[in-house]
Formats: sequence, structure tokens, C-alpha cells
Amino acid sequence: MRFRSLLLATVVALSAPAAAQTLLVRQPSISEKQIAFAYANNIWIVDRTGGDARRLTSFQGETADPKLSPDGRWVAFSGKYAGTESVYLVPVEGGEPKRLTWHPSRTWVIGWTPDSRRVVFVSNRASATLYTKPWTVSIDGGPELALLVPRASQGSLSPDGKRMAYVMPNLSDPEWRNYRGGQTRPVWIQNLETHDLETPPWTESRDVEPVWIGETIYFLSDRDYLMNIWSYQTRTKQLTQVTKFTDYDIKTLAAGGGVLAFEKGGRIHTLDPKTGQSQAVNITARGDFPWLTPQWKPVTGLVFNAALSPTGKRAVIEARGDIITVPAEKGDWRNLTASSGSAERNPAWSADGKWISWFSDKSGEYRLVIAPADRSAPPREIDLPTPTFQYTPQWSPDSKKLLFTDTGLKLWVVDIATAKATHLDTDNYMVPERSMNPSWSPDSKWITYTKRLVTQLHSVFVAEVATGKVSQVTDGMADATWPAWDASGKYLYFLASTDFGLNTEWLEMQSYQRPVTHAVYLAVLKKGEPSPLLPESDDEKAADTTKAKPDTSKVVTIDFDGLSSRIVAVGAALRNYSGLRAGAAGTIFFLEDIPATGATAGPSPANTLHRFQLSDRKTIPFSTAVRDYRVSADGKKLLVQNATGGWQIVDADKGPPAPGAGAVNLASVQIMVDPRAEFRQMFDEGWRFQRDFLYVPNLHGADYVKTKALYNAMADDVRHRSDLVYLQDMMGGEVAVGHSFVFPGDLPAVPTVNNGLLGADYDIEGGRYRITKIYAGENWNPNLKAPLGAPGIDVNVGDYLLAINGTDVAGTDNLQRLLEGTAGKQTTLTVNTRPAPDGARRVTVVPVASESQLRLFDWVEGNRRKVDQLSGGKLAYVYLPNTGQGGYTFFNRYYYAQQDRQGVILDERFNGGGSVADYIVDIVARDLHGYFNNPVGERRPFTTPAAGIWGPKVMLINESAGSGGDMLPFMFRRMKIGPLIGTKTWGGLVGIWDTPPLIDGGGMLAPRGGFFDLSGKWAIENEGVAPDIEVEMAPKAVLAGQDPQLERGVQEALRLLREKPVVLKPEPAPPIRSRRPAPPR
Repeated sequence: MRFRSLLLATVVALSAPAAAQTLLVRQPSISEKQIAFAYANNIWIVDRTGGDARRLTSFQGETADPKLSPDGRWVAFSGKYAGTESVYLVPVEGGEPKRLTWHPSRTWVIGWTPDSRRVVFVSNRASATLYTKPWTVSIDGGPELALLVPRASQGSLSPDGKRMAYVMPNLSDPEWRNYRGGQTRPVWIQNLETHDLETPPWTESRDVEPVWIGETIYFLSDRDYLMNIWSYQTRTKQLTQVTKFTDYDIKTLAAGGGVLAFEKGGRIHTLDPKTGQSQAVNITARGDFPWLTPQWKPVTGLVFNAALSPTGKRAVIEARGDIITVPAEKGDWRNLTASSGSAERNPAWSADGKWISWFSDKSGEYRLVIAPADRSAPPREIDLPTPTFQYTPQWSPDSKKLLFTDTGLKLWVVDIATAKATHLDTDNYMVPERSMNPSWSPDSKWITYTKRLVTQLHSVFVAEVATGKVSQVTDGMADATWPAWDASGKYLYFLASTDFGLNTEWLEMQSYQRPVTHAVYLAVLKKGEPSPLLPESDDEKAADTTKAKPDTSKVVTIDFDGLSSRIVAVGAALRNYSGLRAGAAGTIFFLEDIPATGATAGPSPANTLHRFQLSDRKTIPFSTAVRDYRVSADGKKLLVQNATGGWQIVDADKGPPAPGAGAVNLASVQIMVDPRAEFRQMFDEGWRFQRDFLYVPNLHGADYVKTKALYNAMADDVRHRSDLVYLQDMMGGEVAVGHSFVFPGDLPAVPTVNNGLLGADYDIEGGRYRITKIYAGENWNPNLKAPLGAPGIDVNVGDYLLAINGTDVAGTDNLQRLLEGTAGKQTTLTVNTRPAPDGARRVTVVPVASESQLRLFDWVEGNRRKVDQLSGGKLAYVYLPNTGQGGYTFFNRYYYAQQDRQGVILDERFNGGGSVADYIVDIVARDLHGYFNNPVGERRPFTTPAAGIWGPKVMLINESAGSGGDMLPFMFRRMKIGPLIGTKTWGGLVGIWDTPPLIDGGGMLAPRGGFFDLSGKWAIENEGVAPDIEVEMAPKAVLAGQDPQLERGVQEALRLLREKPVVLKPEPAPPIRSRRPAPPR
């Protein structure tokens, strides 16, 4: 019997498949007995020897950053259970997570205090410029306390709790491999009592993830261009390389129980420092992942392209990688593709109604698919010459050909019968708009489109399909765009602007707030054809007795000789038009950009759609609040996308439609999504985007096939959308380029609560929260709302906060817990001048969801006052938060308001980039040419230029200024405006635009433009801009309330001012210019 049992057990063991170990397990933390880790956006725990992992959280939202307590009893982690990142705690045995923090700012766990009583986390809650610093919170709850470390994004406390080893800057692109810009910094080791600073030996490497074992700090460094483990003995000062891997970077590093744990190649490893030996831990993470089950999902928000059937009875849409037709009125929607494992994009409907085309990557590369509209036969696939991404498909009117453009701005025509693709032309410049906008002639023999000339203005071109001959229609002296053929074949319409010039600088700030106007034109294509806009007169005409001729109105004849003299303006007022398309004969439509207004003014989708008809020569507003539109092949219907993203099918030849008329019912459209198949498709496509959209063709030296193979196996273990983000971010990092950002698309829904903030700082005194600072902001600025700073709010610095909405607030409470859900809502505070209820008063305030702008303006104004004080009123201070609209606004406000100063400190620290800030450097580099007198007041003269600060200029920079914030100091130095003071900038100078979204709305960006200097060398990217005078923000000085960089900037500006004082000339004595000869004697 015993033998039979053994035999049965052996048979079962042999027949049971071995559990496959799980890849993509990450963020390990280790204790004497266990390893905690993150996987599938949840927290798991497993024995140190490996095996089946046990799940500690089961949540569709984000849980990450697990940290085992030193005593091995607890796992602290970051979670978004209520929509904001907060600190949670769970026993290693499992159970209900306990929430410890409620502040709505970014928060993530980095470790523990050595006694296992407090969790250490970093947060940007108290930062004016969104950098993070470390805080602690008790495992019993209560107030969060800041550690005396000015800035940190990673780090750990020494075993005695007296020192902290940390990474100071927040890393803008953590997966950027071989990075050597300004955010490569040594590990900082700060004495928390004296605040003295120590660093290991360092040479421009990225050193991260410091942890302690005894007196030795272990950290990750890419000194050999791959992240390996290094050690630094704090007593002997010895630096040692511990591991020498050559395949995958090591990721998270953890220490506990005398050993190290780390992540590499999707697996967790342990390393014993005593022996130097490491081993992989075989882990199997099984679980139910309900968000992975195939499920029906609505397409709302994921309709990327749409087209109309020839008569407008149906629309065809691209939604989440599927091609779906939807009725204008009657019938049901139909999914023509129904495949999560491939992307089907850019549909088009043939003019005869028989065919629907799209592009599909089912084969691994995009092919053109032609399918019967009635689904009577299987689709046909056509190979394309260039494996890449396609745009702007359009069937010829005879339904025999299809045109499209591709990633490289090439214009192609495919003959459907022969499957032959012909390349007609290529645009000259890659800009975000993709402005070729090709269009077929009514007889299917010609294609018109626009190209950018060397001048960066557009010109209209026409290509003859049969011969491939290309002719330029407009002369390039105006910016001509959006050509379209009249359905009669007699005319070619287009838009043209003569004030577009400054907008050719689309990448530069000089193009900001430069209004552009367009006129609408038509070209009479055939010599002898009269203009349809000749003066009209009501006269009787003699009866026509000639024999009727065959109708050849749609045969397009173009006489290029003298064509420019046959261009006439259409009667439409000069405005900012775009999107011109032709309808029925004699009818065109075009969009007018209506700028947004108000406090949040920005790009506006609320355009007005106009219609012009030759029959009455009138332009009328046809529809308002329009994002985009399409015209049916017969010209009688429009598919209009409104400002909210909905679509309507309306009559093109009748009066303006009523709001909401003809709404297409997309709310009912659902598709069956298989997340696993979708993840694999997006994994593959994201990597193709790097090949097809990167600004240089060599992937910076990365091998396209081999690099994908490094990460391919891990894709099979993606169990959550966040896993895919992480995997793609690692893979994109192999290209070694900045701005290669990855972001999620369709994440599982989680509950959200708007936590409120009062715009104040507090201390705990007398067992109560006492207000130590109120951020008043500027109450007349509509973007700045200060809950405690508005007139009539009777709350003052020094007051004690006793209750919120009637609930008592003690100094042992977590203040933010009591403000949960109060953002934007009237909230009653009980305050007093002492920590007791007697004499207390009640005030009603409205908490805000974020204090970041209040803190930013307080910091800026504090810096301005400090510069004013230190310079004795001689110097101005201007902060530049970015080189986008915010930086433009800040500069215009602060620079011109301080023209009475003799010099200026330009502070671009933490500059978030945007555009090339040529406008700023051009203004500050101005020379004073002279004066115009002012005959009133004190007769202080006008300068010419009229605006400027004429003395020394100094710019402050740091490692968190990048992109446009790299280019700005580069230009400042090159133009010899003044010295740069601070630390080296980020070094991320490439441009991002044009990369398409992934099918679920997420993205994996491939930078489209890189910068090289006048010597012909690639510059700034992966280097940064070094200061002329390096000044570090030493913790001891910062904690003492100093700003060493700002203070050194003032010193340098005053030195320059002493060397070259600014002296404005007073008005000279009145000139005597009226003279006559002296009278004769």
C-alpha cells in the first residue's frame, strides 16, 4: 500500500507541469524571511527562497513601492485606493490595508525608520516647484513630520537613524539609459544632526537607489554604461563594484536581513554581500485578475478617425483599433474587424459605396485592407512599399485608386486593381500639423496638396496621377493651404495668408500671440473659363438654339500657363481659417478658429464652421463649436465633430442645423476587448513607433530586433496596463534618448475623492495645529484662490485650528483626513488665538484641491523681495517656470514691471520647457540705442527700444531645468548676455510631436527633432548646459533659510553693475535750430 502511494505520488509529480516563474516582478523589498514585491499593480509577498507568492492587495488601481519594515512585521506601500497616492500599511500575514496619509499631492513610500515605528515617504506637498522631500508618518497614524532634508526622491536612513543616503533630484526620465545630463548626481549622505554632506567618489554617472547594511552604502550606478551594484564604505571611504552584469540593468535595490535584493530582467535576485554571490529567486505569482478578462467596453473617448459613406447614411469610425460603421438614423452599428490583437486604423469609404478601406497591422506591419462594405466577401490585403504608419486615406471619385500619406510625409497612390503603390511627392519639413491635406480632382486624374517651402511657407501643388508630374500652383509669397477642387472640375479653392510669417517659427516663442488671417481664393483652372465671381446683372438672354454638347464638366483641364493670374478672392472676411473642403458644385466649407477666452484660455476646439456658395456668393456661419468635419462623396452630407467630441450627420445643402441635430449614437457602441491581446499589440506597436518616428534612423545605435528580443518574453507576463507602461518604458530607455515618455491609456476605474487644502503651514503646539503661514496668493488673479487669504476670512497666522465641520482636531490627528472630500466645498473651521475652545470663532472657507500655484507665487514673490533687499533696489527678479505659455506670461509680467531696475536675475530653475524661448533672449539682449524726450513730469526720457533693463543680466539654472529650459541658457550664453549660475541643466533637448496614440489612448513617444549646433555637432541632449559659476544647494544652507544660488546671482550682478554702471542720460538742453543771418550793421 505504501509502495502504491509512493508510485501514485511519483506519477502525479511527473505529470503535473512545473509552475512557470513569473516575469515582470519588481520593486523588491527584503527582510530576514520574506520578499515583498509589486506585480500587476498589486503587492505580493513570498519566502526569501521563492515559490508561490501570496497576494497582499487585490485592487484594480495602483499599489506600488512595497517596503518591508526592519522587524519584518509590516509592508508599507503607496496606493491610490481613493484616487490620490497615499501611504498604506498591511501586516505581512495579510489583511485590510490601513491608510496613513490623506494629502492629495504626489506621495510614494521609500522606507522605514530603523525602529519600524514610522514609514518614510517622499512628497511634493510643501514644494513651490514640485520637487519632493522626505516625510515620516507613524504606523499608528497621526500627523506627518518632515525630515530635515531639503530635497530627495529616493533614499534610506542609516541603521542608527542619524544619517540619510539619498538621491537629491527628481528624475525626469528614470529609464533613460546611459544618461549623462544634469540629473546625474552622486549619492548624498547627510548627517541629520549637523547637516554636513558627504558623497562617494563620482564621475558623471547616474547613481541611484542607496541602501544601508551596517556602515556600508550600496547603490546602483551605470559607470560602465549598465546599472550594476556598487558599495561605499563610509568609514574607510572605499568604493567597490559589486556586480558586473552585461545584459540587463539592475532596477530597484533593497537591503534587509543582511542581504540585498534587486530586480533584473524581470526577475528578483538576492545577493549576499559577505560572499558576493547572487542568485535569482524563482517566483510564481498567480491570481485572479478580473480586469484581464475579455469584456465589452464603450468606445467613448477613443474614436480617433471617422469618415462618411458616399451619401451620408452611415459613418465609419476607427475606435480602439476596430473599424465600425454606425447609422445616421436607422439600423445598428457593425464592427467590421473585432480584433483586440491588431490595430485597424484610418478608415475610408469608396465613392461608389462598395468598399471600405483601412490599415491593419495584423501581419506585424501595416497593410492596406479593402473590404466589401456589405461584408459579402473576405477583406483583401495589399502590401505597402514602406513599413510605417499611414494617414489621410482618400478614395478617388471613380473608386479605383486610394491616396494616403505616411510617417515620412510621402504622398502615395494605390491602384486597387493592380495593388501597385506609386510615390508621387514628399513634403519638405516635419511639423506637428501634417499639412499636406491631399485631395482628389473630380475626374480622379489629379491630386492637389500643399508642401512647405524652404521659407517654411506653404504652397499649393498639383500632381498628375498618370504621369507623376508635379506642378506648383501658388508662388510662395503667401502661405497657401487646404486646397480643394470644386465638384464641377473648373476651380481649385485654397486658403492663403500674407501675415503667417512669424508662425513659421512654430517651435519658437516668437510665434506666440501672433494673429493670423486667411482669405479664401479660387483658381480658374482653364484658360478662357470666366471667373464665377464676375459682376452680375439681371438681363434677359436670347434663347440658346445651339445643339447641346456632351457634359464634360467633370473632366479637369488645367492650363498652368498664367494660372496665377486667374486666382481670385472669394468674398469671405479675413479671419483665421483652416480645414477647407469642397461640397457639391459651387460649395465649400471651412473652419474659423475662435480663440478661447477667460482665465483658462488656451487651444480651443470651439471653431465655427462656415459655408460659402457660388450661387449667392455668401459666406454664412453653418455650425458653431466644431472640432472637425468630413464631407460625403456626393457633397450632400457632413459628418461634424462637436466641441465635446460627439459626431453629427447633417445636411450640407440646407440651412444651418439645430444644435444636436443628426447626432450619431456612439454611446451604444461597444467592442469586445481582450486585454492580453491588446497589451501584446501595443507592446509591438510602441516599439515600431521608435523605429518609424525617432528623429534619426539608427535608434541611437540600439539594434531594433535584438533590443525587442530582450524584453519580448516579459510581455507574456503583463497582467495590468501599468505592467505594460513599465515594460515599454524600459524598452524605450534602450534608445537612450530623453522625452521617450510612456503613459497609460485605459486603466481600470477607481473611486476618487477630492481632498481639500487650506493653503497654510502648521506646527503642533499645545496639542493643537497652529497656523504658521498663510499663502495669500493674489485674490484678484482668477487662477489663484487662497482659502484663508480672501478679504473677510478671519483667520490669521498664529491661530489654532480647533475643529473642521464640527469635528475636533487634535495635534495627534491627521489634519488631511478631516479635510477629505472638502475641495471646492464650503467648509466650517473653528479657530482661536489659543489652543482652547473658549472664545473660538467659526469661519466658512472653500478648500482647494491643490496649493501648488499658491506656493509657487509665494516663492516667486519671496525671491523678488529678497533680490530687492540684497541689491538695495537695484536688481529685478524674474522667474521662468517653463518656456511655454506660462513662461511667456511670467516674463511679460515681471520683466516689464521692473524696468526701473538696473539689472535682472532671470531664474529658470525647475523650468519645465516647452518652446524655444527666443523671444525672451531677444528682449533681454537688446542694446540701448538712444532716447526720446518726455516733455512732462520729471522729463524722464523714453528709451529706445522703449522697453528694457539695460544693466547686467544673470541667469540661475539647475538640474531640473530641461528641454526648452536647456535651450534657454544655451542661447543666453551664446549671445553673451551674462553668466549662468547654479548646476548643470537636465540635458533633454529633443522635441516631441506627431507620435500617434496607442489603440487604448495611451502612448509611447518617439522624439521627432534633435538639436545640433553651428559646428554641426549634436548638442545639449544627454549633456545639459553647465554653469559658468557652479553653486550647489547645500542642505545646511537651505535649512538655514538661504538660497545659495540666488544669493550668488545677486553678488555677481552687483559686481558687474559696479564694473559697468547703468547711467541713463538726462534730457539735454533744448536745441537751437532756427537761425537767420545776423542783420547788417
